[in-house]
Order: sequence, then C-alpha cells, then structure tokens
Amino acid sequence: MKKTILASLFLCYYSYNLFGQQSGIFGSVKDALNMEALPDVEVVIEGAPLTTKTNALGEFGFTEALPLGQQILKVSKLGYITKRYPIIVEQNSPVNIQDIFMEVDPSFNSELFTIVLSDDELNDDTSSADNISGLLRASQDVFQRTAAFEFGSSFFKIRGLDAKHGDVLINGVKMNGMHNGRPQWSNWGGINDVLRNQEFNYGLSASNYSFGNVLGVTNTSTQASMYRQGGRITYSASNRTYSNRLLASYASGMSAKGWAYAVALGRRWGNEGYQDATIYDANSFFLSVEKQLTTRHSLNFTGFYTPNKRGKSSPNTQEVFDLKDIKYNEYWGYQEGEKRNSRIKYVAEPIVMLSHYWAMSSKTKLQTNLSYKFGKLTNSRLDYPGGANPSPSYYQKLPSYFLADTNGPDYGNAYLAEQEFIADGQIDWNRIYDANITNTEAGLEAAYVLYDDRTDDQQFTANTIYSSQIEDNILLQGALNYTHLTSHNYGQLSDLLGGIYYLNVDAFDGWQYNMLNPDEQVGNGGKIKYNYKLYANNLSAFAQIQLKQKVIDYFLSIHASITNYQREGLFMHEAFQNNSLGKSNQVEFSGLGAKGGFTYKWSAKHIIELHAGWLASAPELQNTFSNPRENNAIVNNISEEKITALDVSYIFRSTIVNSKLTAFYINKKDANDIGFYYADGLTSAGVAFNETSAFVQEILQAVNTLHYGLEFGVEAQVTTAIKLKAAGSVGQYIYNNNPNLYLTSSSFITENGAINFGDSQLKNYRLANGPQQALSLGFEYRDPDYWWFGATVNYFNDVYVDVSPLTRTSNFYLDDDGLPFNDYDETVATQLLKQERFNDYYTVNLVGGKSWKLKQYYLGIFLSVNNLLNAEYKTGGFEQGRNANYEELKTDFENPKRVFGPKYWYGRGTTYFANVNVRF
Repeated sequence: MKKTILASLFLCYYSYNLFGQQSGIFGSVKDALNMEALPDVEVVIEGAPLTTKTNALGEFGFTEALPLGQQILKVSKLGYITKRYPIIVEQNSPVNIQDIFMEVDPSFNSELFTIVLSDDELNDDTSSADNISGLLRASQDVFQRTAAFEFGSSFFKIRGLDAKHGDVLINGVKMNGMHNGRPQWSNWGGINDVLRNQEFNYGLSASNYSFGNVLGVTNTSTQASMYRQGGRITYSASNRTYSNRLLASYASGMSAKGWAYAVALGRRWGNEGYQDATIYDANSFFLSVEKQLTTRHSLNFTGFYTPNKRGKSSPNTQEVFDLKDIKYNEYWGYQEGEKRNSRIKYVAEPIVMLSHYWAMSSKTKLQTNLSYKFGKLTNSRLDYPGGANPSPSYYQKLPSYFLADTNGPDYGNAYLAEQEFIADGQIDWNRIYDANITNTEAGLEAAYVLYDDRTDDQQFTANTIYSSQIEDNILLQGALNYTHLTSHNYGQLSDLLGGIYYLNVDAFDGWQYNMLNPDEQVGNGGKIKYNYKLYANNLSAFAQIQLKQKVIDYFLSIHASITNYQREGLFMHEAFQNNSLGKSNQVEFSGLGAKGGFTYKWSAKHIIELHAGWLASAPELQNTFSNPRENNAIVNNISEEKITALDVSYIFRSTIVNSKLTAFYINKKDANDIGFYYADGLTSAGVAFNETSAFVQEILQAVNTLHYGLEFGVEAQVTTAIKLKAAGSVGQYIYNNNPNLYLTSSSFITENGAINFGDSQLKNYRLANGPQQALSLGFEYRDPDYWWFGATVNYFNDVYVDVSPLTRTSNFYLDDDGLPFNDYDETVATQLLKQERFNDYYTVNLVGGKSWKLKQYYLGIFLSVNNLLNAEYKTGGFEQGRNANYEELKTDFENPKRVFGPKYWYGRGTTYFANVNVRF
C-alpha cells in the first residue's frame, strides 16, 4: 500500500512539469525487479477513448486531444499486476512520466499458456489435428484466450480456418512452412520461457512486421536485451503427451560493456501419453546473444534446436473403438516385452538467425534479419511388399468382415476374430521377423521393412523491416522479404527387420521405382520408393500506414509477392519414364493483397472496429504438384488462392466489464487440395487390368469455401477477487461450389496417368474443421495471499465428419458402361451421402495454483485438470475411399456392421498437468 501511495505521489508530481508548449502524455514502463524496459504494455486513459501500447523500448505516448483535469492512467500486461495511477492534465502542459514500474504477478498461471498447447494438439499430420491455438497465446482478448486454452483440446478452429491462415514470426522472420503453409510448432517446442515476448495482431488488424493473413500475425522477439533479467527452473508432470518436463532458463540483462544473453535448456519425455504407446522424447536448446555496437546499432544472434521424437496414434473405425477403448492405437505391438510403435515422427531442424537493429533516429528504426533452417523430418511406417497387411485392425481381421460374408453372416469366425482382437489387437513383431528370417534363409528379399518418409530442408530467409513515426499520429511501416527453399524428399530404409535386402520395385503394380537402377537391392539407410527435390522461391513486400486521431484510428496496408516452384526427379519411375527424371517446368504465381480498417471511439466505453481485406496468394507447395513422388506433373489449371474477408466488432469497456462482439465473413476461392489414399470401387475404364482399386492421388481443383459467424467474449470483475467470464463462437463453414476432381495413379493406363471425374457435388456440405459452435462459461478466484482457482464449463456442437469427394462424383452413380447403375435410387443415394454429424458434448476444466515470494525468489505450484467428468467425444473423422460407388456403399450400409465405416479421432478423457517452478 505504501508503494502504491508513493508511486501515485511521484506520478502526480511529474504530471505538473512542463516540457515545451505541446500537449501530450509521454512515459516509459519497466520491470520493477530488474529495471528492464517492458514492451507491449497496454496504457489506457480511463473514461476516455484513448489506448496505446509501449514499444520495444517500453515507451508510450498520447498526442491526441486529451481530456483535461484529473485522469486515471491504467497500465496492464499479461503476467504483471495491473496498476492505476492518478494524473493531472492541463492545457498546453505535456505530462512526462518516466519509469513506471510493474511487478510480476506471482499468481499468474503462466504454465497454462504453455501446457494446454501440447505438441500433438499443434501437430500438422492431419486436418483434424491442425490447430491454431498457438497463434493466440499472446492475446489478452477474452475470446481468443478461451479459444486457445479451453477450446484447443477439441481441435476448435478459429473461423473454421487452418493454422496456415495465421502468420507466425520470430524476430520478424516468417516460420510458416512453404510445404503446407503451417507453422512447424515442434521446431521451437520446449523453450516456452524464452518465447514470451510476443506481439499478436488478430485477424485483419495492422501488424508492425508483416501484411499477415486473415487470422492475424504473432511475432516473438528473442532480442537478448529485451528479456527480464533473472532465471527460472520448472518441473512438470502430465499424462497428456509426455510424462515429465524439465526446463531451465536464464537472461543476463544488458551489461555495462554492451553484452546481453539468454539461454534455455529443456527436456520432455515419457513412455506414452494418453494414447497407447505414444512415446515422447524431446530435448531443447536455445541461445540468444546481443552486442550493443553503438547507441544506434546492435547485433543479435539467435539459435535454437529442439529435436523431438514421438509416437503417433491411429484414427479408428467405431467398431475398433467399441472393441477396445478411446486410447487404442493400432500402430504398436510388443517386441521383447517392450511396446514398439511403427509410426514415429522425428523432427530435428535447427534454426539460426542474425538480426541487426538500427535506430536511424528517435522515430525511425530498421531491423534486418538473416535466417537459416536445416535438418530433417521423418515419419516412419511399415511396408509389406512380400507379406500380409500387418495392421492389427485391417478389415479382414475384424468381426464385421465375417458378418458381411456374401453367403450370409459367418458368426463363428466373427466371434473368433472379436475375441482375438480383444485379447491382442496389436502388431505382431515376432511374426514379422519370422517371415523375414524365412525369406533370408531362402535368399529372398524382405517381406516386411520399416522405412521413413524423409524430408531434408534447407531454407534461407533475408528480410528488412522499416518503421518511422513520421508525425506524432502517423506511423509508416514496410518490409521486404526473400525466402529460398531446397527440399529433398525420399523414402529411406531404416530397418530390414531381420531381412537381407529390400527390392526397390512396386509390389502392387510391379513398376520399377527407379529405372536408372532396376531391381536394386537396398540395405538399411538406402533410398527407396521415391527420390526428388523441390525448389521454392518467394519475394514479397508490404507497406502500411497507420493514423491515430482522437475519435478515429485507421490504417491501410498493401502487399505483393512472386513465388515460383520446381521439382527435380532423382529417380526415373517406370510408369512415368518421360516425366519423372530431371527438372520440371517452373511454375510461377503472383500474390497481391490490400487491407484496411478503422477504430471508431464513440465514447470511453463504446468502441467500434471494422476491418476488410482481399488477398491473392500462391498455393502451397504440397498442392502444386499432383504426384511429386512419381512425376513432374503440375496440377491442371492451377492458380492463386483468393480470399475476401470482413469483420466488424463492438467493444464495451468499463471498470467492471470488458466485452467484445465480432461478426465475420470470409470467402475463399480457387484453393487446391491433394489427398493420398487407397480407392476401391472405381468404375472408370482407365484403371489397369480393368481393376476397380488403386492407390491414388486425389486432386480437388478450384475449391470455394464460405466462413461466417459471430464471436464474443465478456469478463466481469465482480469483486477484487472474483472474475466471471464467458466466450463463444457460432459459425457456419461450408463448401461453396462443386470443385473439379481428378485422380492420378501409376495404376492408370491413361496417357498422363490421370482420370477426370468432373465435378464433386460438395456445395453446402459442412467443412470438417472441429466444432462450428462452441461456448465457455467460467470464473476465476484470486486471493490476496496469491493462491487462485478457476473452473470452466465448455459446450461444443456442429462437429462433422470429413466427406469423401470421390464418392460425390459421377463415379458414384455411373457403371463401367457410362450409364447409371440399374438399381440406382436417388432417395437411397441421398441417405447414403448424408454427412455424419457428431454428438454435442460438454467438458469441465479446473485450474489452480499458489505462489510465494521468498526474498528475491518466486516459488509457484500449478495444477490443471481437463475433462474432469471424463466425457467421450469425437473431435474429427473422415469417410474412407474404399466404397466409392453406389452399389458398394449401399451393400456396406446394409451389412450387420459396416466394414469400411468412417475413421475417427476421439478427444482425451480426464488428463492432468502439474507444475512447480522457481523464478529468480
């Protein structure tokens, strides 16, 4: 209390000092413990529509027409105790308030901001698991925080969009991958303590570093001098993805000789997470060193390396889940008493950066960055060129297969299959080794092998970011970026599993994978199946102007880019001898974008925001080449993806209530999407040997989707200790046209290895992107003795299965002769093609902790429990492509149990995370 009174008197004293004749409020904010400048602090004059944030040096200023007399200045930042100070504003008397000190909030539940965004919830292996929570963790907005930390475990997607629609930057360098547009979160996993200096701009709002995308921009600064001096040691235990986590970090602050550094070391490990056999093994290393060259120039080196390995879990049919449980994972089996997972993802991609900071003047700054990423990403899997499918849940091993016997249900074998699956139901590693040993003794190739789908990337980025406060209320910004990617992709034999060699020939079609070395016998470490390089170049620029006035703030931003891609085949595939080896044609795309917006400060309590934008951007590299593993073919008629977006928000702020309501509209056009799967029920005459099955690449062209809805967030500080909060989203995300679909395959006998099936009737089907409606209600209690507790109840609905586009083409109703099936019934077909909607569900989450200040140390404990009531719910799923025509799908529905029903992902049951940390 004494400190607050003294600080108030200090501020009042300085508010009377005169510094020239220009009116205004100017000041700076620092950490009370280490005296370091605090960036991104929100500064508000209460009762007036005036808000700003501190810059990287902790400075802020109000130059608009100011209300005279006694005012309240409020400063707030996530993780710090909010302060309110009285000041006096007089005519023509600027107020200069230097060194406002903010204290760390000992009860701040910072661990909630690191653990909820667990690695598998942020992974990019499947669309159901693609999650944008990581974009939102720097936000103080009620809805955005709720979306990240309450909705994230249900794979809720903001506005129905993937993570590729939000830019993630580190030191102004874009981290989104050129392969799929998404951030590779695991490249900086486990170093959370040194990634807290974040600035987030949501949606189409203005960013200081980048034009951005329709979900906004998150920039993390690792400039060593910007870290709060001190250290932190953390230990965590959990049953979500890993069992243990240990992390230590320390920042030196700027020395008298102009040096500063920050370092972090971490480890996360566990034999399995919530799902069976999902091993986790990750290490993390981080270093940032800065040298202050002069008062205007500094140089900063940043390097981080976070190698991580984790076992994947499988999607399963409902039949499999019913026989086992939601933890079941088909990818593993026992080997010598240990669980061995056949699907391991390993990421080891170090990133190094060199940043130059130049304060050209007190109002103009230039930051230049060089970045280099290299390393490998592997995904392992079993191949069985000479053996039976080793999957324990392969359809011929399940009861439904025997119940669907064409001669009538075979109940005896169905019962035996059921009991065997219940008793075991895992990969039989011993049988695999026995089969290979038998082949070895006969001098034959391996029947089973383990191999990696491997990607070795080398990516170089150079950019420069300019910012100039050309007038007190006018900010001019711009950036120029160049990125080059060389990506080497190949199959690599990792384990012969007791065999002597792998024969590099397609066991399904008999094609040679590489005609340059036919019938090659490959050993461990050799390249198999495919071998090619991808090259990508991107040059982009953006410019932006921001203007601030008393009643209205507005901005305008423009963007332009040129992107080109090329493939180089290193194998000559036998099925595509004229189009697989060597370099493809180069394909080039032009990107353009413009966005703008305004904030109308109607009064101190009522604010209106509006943003609008139009963007055209290159398709992702993975959606440009139709079948890159086998040939150089480029997707037919490919073009840039276009997005038109609009959002309008109403904000209400008072001393008790903080709320925001937003309406949004996003229209995406001309997107491309490529999928890989085994298709059955093909009725085209273009399949080799008049077969109806093939491993295919499915290309959807010119896909249009529509996203619109409402978001809201409200919190009320009903007492000094109790806060009530609510947030929600009600949206509708649908296909907005009938895109063209064609398949490519080495099994097709057409001239270009492709079959066009015309339009896929997808219009008005729902997008399978998690819950389209979500609601959260909760409260927080913070005791003056620094213990706290919170609870939320979350409701989700409108979750849909991902429909099969092929099943909605002419392939579904046309027979081999090109005429509809004789028994085709439109009413039955409508029922067969009806999109599955999952059940609504609720989750209850609890969180709490306690903090102590022991001299110069802070000790904190934290516990969170998610899904307290152990609700079972589906987070996503997809229709299989095994019944692609009317007759086969109808027969499958008529079976006692569906043989090829959709495959699903389930959310976790009850999970916990416990943490203890010491800060100094």
